[in-house]
Amino acid sequence: MARSRNKEKVKVSREAWKKSIRIFSYLKPYRLTFGIGLFFLLLTGATALIFPELMGRLVDSAKDSDYSTANQIALVLCVILVAQSIFSFFRVYLFVSVTEKSLANLRNDIYQHLIRLPMTYFNQKRVGELNSRMTADLTQIQSTLTTTIAEFLRQLILIVGGLTLLTFISPKLTLMMLAIVPVLAVFAVIFGRFIRSLSREAQDKVAESTTIIEETLQGIAIVKSFTNELFESVRFRKSVDEIVRVSIKGGIYRGMFAAFIIFCIFGAIVAVVWMGVRMSIEGSITIGELISFVLYSVFVGASIGGIAELYAQIQRAVGGVERLMDILEENPENIPMTQLSEANKNRIRGKVSFENVHFSYPTRQDMPVLNGVTFDADTGETIAIVGPSGAGKTTITALILRFYDISSGSIRVDDREIADYPLSELRAQMAIVPQDVILFGGTIRENIAYGKPGANQEEIEEAARKANAEEFIRTFPEGYDTVVGERGIQLSGGQRQRIAIARAVLKDPAILILDEATSSLDSESERLVQEALDELMKGRTSFVVAHRLATVRNADRILVVQDGKVVESGTHHELIAHEEGLYRHLSNMQFEIG
Repeated sequence: MARSRNKEKVKVSREAWKKSIRIFSYLKPYRLTFGIGLFFLLLTGATALIFPELMGRLVDSAKDSDYSTANQIALVLCVILVAQSIFSFFRVYLFVSVTEKSLANLRNDIYQHLIRLPMTYFNQKRVGELNSRMTADLTQIQSTLTTTIAEFLRQLILIVGGLTLLTFISPKLTLMMLAIVPVLAVFAVIFGRFIRSLSREAQDKVAESTTIIEETLQGIAIVKSFTNELFESVRFRKSVDEIVRVSIKGGIYRGMFAAFIIFCIFGAIVAVVWMGVRMSIEGSITIGELISFVLYSVFVGASIGGIAELYAQIQRAVGGVERLMDILEENPENIPMTQLSEANKNRIRGKVSFENVHFSYPTRQDMPVLNGVTFDADTGETIAIVGPSGAGKTTITALILRFYDISSGSIRVDDREIADYPLSELRAQMAIVPQDVILFGGTIRENIAYGKPGANQEEIEEAARKANAEEFIRTFPEGYDTVVGERGIQLSGGQRQRIAIARAVLKDPAILILDEATSSLDSESERLVQEALDELMKGRTSFVVAHRLATVRNADRILVVQDGKVVESGTHHELIAHEEGLYRHLSNMQFEIG
């Protein structure tokens, strides 16, 4: 068992690196700029390597009391410093420019891909986790591409160039320096893998804490109504404590790693200086050469010590890249990211047929939700779907919207298999008014126009009139420019419902879905909303999910669903006449409660 686990870890590690390399495909459009940045990076490293050599010559010039040579070398050093500053500026600027443009493309690709993923994916993921992927991981990648990789390459240039020049100055001293490098390399590889696993665990803990914040703020009204501020605070504190625990654990091991490297590197430098002083006394090298050798040794030592931490940072970014690539590897719905104005060319009439439909949610395959549902809805009919909670009512409407694909059976729209329609064409001609209306945090105008992006003011006002919303909109000082707040919190429940109805009116759908659209409203709001709904349903095929049977008495047909099956079907008067029927039983219960 242990062996198989180890193999799996190696496999995952290789896969992670493979996925991470894909991030460089986003650099391709800017490869020329990136190449110029690498050229300036090379120049920066080269000028840095010239510095110790000239410093050694400057020291040696003191031996001959040669003021002219000393002045010339000092002048050259100043020129090199100025040149290095200029090279560094362009290196940083070009890398930042390429990184920001590349990450902008990556952000857009991930977001466009994310919103095209099927509902199954979002049922398995939490909003906070996805938000963390789009923020924390991208920030980590940004830092890595902007500075870490460039600095890693620069340190590599200093190590390779420095070792070459060290060998040229004194092979004997260089061999002494290199005695420690293989040990460091082996230790870095082994320890690097362990640090990466701790870094990824820390990222997971940060994502969990972000999820808690997201959930708490989204449900802040529930938190306060149950006075669970302490509970949420404790829950978040435990999550933060876990972040601290894992991060400190990672910091301890990284600190041990850094301490080991510093001890070995600078211990080697002390030994080399001691040996160099002896060689200088013997006349093997000059004082200037020793100074150059020491400076090169410091460069190489600092670079080796720093490159290990840079490598650890790159490894931390690998986890973030892997997660983002996982999102891009998910199969999206076939929805073109173009304007859908052409979709209405083949306008559907709205006839819907279910034939022996079976369905289980992908995350719960062992629990059937629909068991052989069959019904027909003609164009323009109002079909009410009623039944106990958990019977499958909302699932039927989700299948009409094709949020999920059925397990077996057939769903047809206008006598054509629903799967044969392009999703954009199908959903462009459907609208839903849910019980829990979600408004975006912009203005009333923007929320209504969401039903038809690009709609003019006249169309928006006409939709608001039909939705019985214009009257209350006019009472606001800003009118249609009133900001509704997060999730529409500035509006009442009835006002939010009427905005949602106006949004649906503007869309002008062939098929309308009303999911408990009036169940949480007071009597006056319900009357206004119901009037708006009656106007909206005219000439459209409408599916009304309802628990309150009084709201569906005038439906053309009522489907009574129980345990995933349509157990009764007919008008209100037909169903109420069945003394042993479920509809009559539910109606009597509501009457008694009323």
